[in-house]
Amino acid sequence: MDADKSQYFPVCLKIAGRRCLVIGGGRVGERKVQGLLAHGALVTVISPELSDVLAALLRAGTIDWRDRLYQEGDLAGAFLVIAATDDPAVQERIHAEAEARNILLNVADVPKWCNFILPATARRGDLSISVSTAGKSPALASTLRQALEAQFGPEYGALVDILGALRDTVLAEGRPHAENKLIFARLADPEMAVWIRDGLWQKLAHHIQEVLGPDAPLACLEAARQAYQQS
Repeated sequence: MDADKSQYFPVCLKIAGRRCLVIGGGRVGERKVQGLLAHGALVTVISPELSDVLAALLRAGTIDWRDRLYQEGDLAGAFLVIAATDDPAVQERIHAEAEARNILLNVADVPKWCNFILPATARRGDLSISVSTAGKSPALASTLRQALEAQFGPEYGALVDILGALRDTVLAEGRPHAENKLIFARLADPEMAVWIRDGLWQKLAHHIQEVLGPDAPLACLEAARQAYQQS
């Protein structure tokens, strides 16, 4: 297989509570920081300057700041690093340290220095649909993301919440894995998202009871309905 076709392994990382480093305090660094914070990361920014947004986050105590340029050794203890600087010499030095320390590194817009890249992602609650071109065409990935956002509306976020709650209920009953797999497949009817979008909550309840029985817990429907109406 061509090495280029297999160089990136799709994966979802849990970064909540982990120390993540952003080198660069401009607009690009700002976007990267906001993305990390949205997923619960503990973020430190290294830069002699901060954008207005980053300065506000610092004042709020949301991020830490090292008021200087990058220095060798800064990556120690970091789980993940994003370099948002346009200085090629600095990028190369950061890459060398990340490789030596075996740390996840993304250098914005410079795939050759990255050991991971950030896909274009359409999000609907806990549903994430990501598109990657292995860094070859971020513009195409962005176009496809917009198409996915048009195709998959907020009803899919509500659907994920419902199916997640029902999954916990089914697993708690202790059935064999093979039986659970069949139940989950029956529950995940593609029409459920349409029913949510069209407000057919009674139809949704009937489907769940058809699969899980008349005593199936339906409290998750009301919680999802309220969240969906507010989205």
